[in-house]
Amino acid sequence: MEQIIADVTLDLEGLMCPMPVVKLAQAIKTVDPGGIVVATATDPGVLADIPSWCKSTGNDLVDMHRDDAKVFHFTVRRA
Repeated sequence: MEQIIADVTLDLEGLMCPMPVVKLAQAIKTVDPGGIVVATATDPGVLADIPSWCKSTGNDLVDMHRDDAKVFHFTVRRA
């Protein structure tokens, strides 16, 4: 399995829609194509918002899951 190393790590916990997507969009611009942004969020809206944003921007949603503490973790690779 490929080990993913984050270029940028974001803590978006406590932020509500649309701020997780806004912060992700700002962060993705700071990494080179192929760069990785890893983030955590608590707003369940990210389950729909992040995949939709990735699809509309052409970025790659590498992983998204929720842990036992109801924190959502997602990894995005810049296109």
